Amino acid sequence: MSRWRAGDRVVALLEGGGYAEQAVVRETQVLPVPDGVDLVDAAALPEAACTVWNNLVDVGRLRAGEWVLVHGGSGGIGTLAIQVARALGAHVVATAGGAERTARCAGLGAEVVVDHRTQDFADEVLRATDGRGVDVVLDLLGGRALNDNVRALARGGRLVVIGMQQGRRGELDLGALLARRGTVTGTLLRSRPADEKARIVADTEQHVWPLVAAGRVRPVVHARIPFDEAQSAHDLLESGEAFGKVLLVP
Repeated sequence: MSRWRAGDRVVALLEGGGYAEQAVVRETQVLPVPDGVDLVDAAALPEAACTVWNNLVDVGRLRAGEWVLVHGGSGGIGTLAIQVARALGAHVVATAGGAERTARCAGLGAEVVVDHRTQDFADEVLRATDGRGVDVVLDLLGGRALNDNVRALARGGRLVVIGMQQGRRGELDLGALLARRGTVTGTLLRSRPADEKARIVADTEQHVWPLVAAGRVRPVVHARIPFDEAQSAHDLLESGEAFGKVLLVP
């Protein structure tokens, strides 16, 4: 018997096709709207929350008291990652561009925020951690940031690559990686088989949804833009001005 009934307030981790007026999704990838969250704003949660929980905890093995570097702290993934990591008791370093965005990342819980426009993030990580480095890097940059990410790792550190904003290819100093006993893992959520997605969704509901209901984690929505103005939403994202998620609404 299905868990869900017509009229339930739900969100879902889609396979794609999110611009459609109607969508079909496996019930194992459906989640209830968390208590206290607006139905529309809740649309900012499923993919970001599943990505963050899976990559910080399942892949990155982040634990209380550890240090994590969150690249793109002002983005849809980054704003949620900062909050979840802090709720787990981790120390957060985030990167963002400009004084306003770095201040807002600090407001979300980042203890150290690096302005990537003017600062070297690896240098700032080592300064903040007294030369130790971070235990986990959640990386949306890829490519050209590879060596600096490794330089920022602590011994036994885990670099989790989930994006390629700085390209598909980069040189890796294997000596530096070996010296740190580090690991580099690349992951994608969309290509996972259905049973893995079902597990990730269930884990996210179990662990992240209570944090949302308690107000310790919240969706950060920059703008709601009508479907018929979708191109302006893409333009906003490409401009780099959005802080958090941009939602398309009817």
